[in-house]
Amino acid sequence: MTASTETWRLVAHGRVQGVGYRGACADKAMALGLTGWVRNRMDGTVEVIATGSREHLETLRQWMEQGPPAAQVARVDMAPAPPETFDSFAWRPTA
Repeated sequence: MTASTETWRLVAHGRVQGVGYRGACADKAMALGLTGWVRNRMDGTVEVIATGSREHLETLRQWMEQGPPAAQVARVDMAPAPPETFDSFAWRPTA
């Protein structure tokens, strides 16, 4: 991990499950060259841990505020996360 690499935890609230949000989010993260994971949470949110450049993380956050066409995003919470190294971007089971 380089000095310019950051890890963020992003949580999307609203109508973000059952609308293709998780898959579209993974596609966007991979297109940006980010690594990490995405999963649905039992509380109805979608959680992302992503590692990459601040610029690409910010682009992902902005995308998450809109999501795919069927989503209705109320807000996206963002917080720095402990640095992690991932090989790729993956889906994780619901937690």
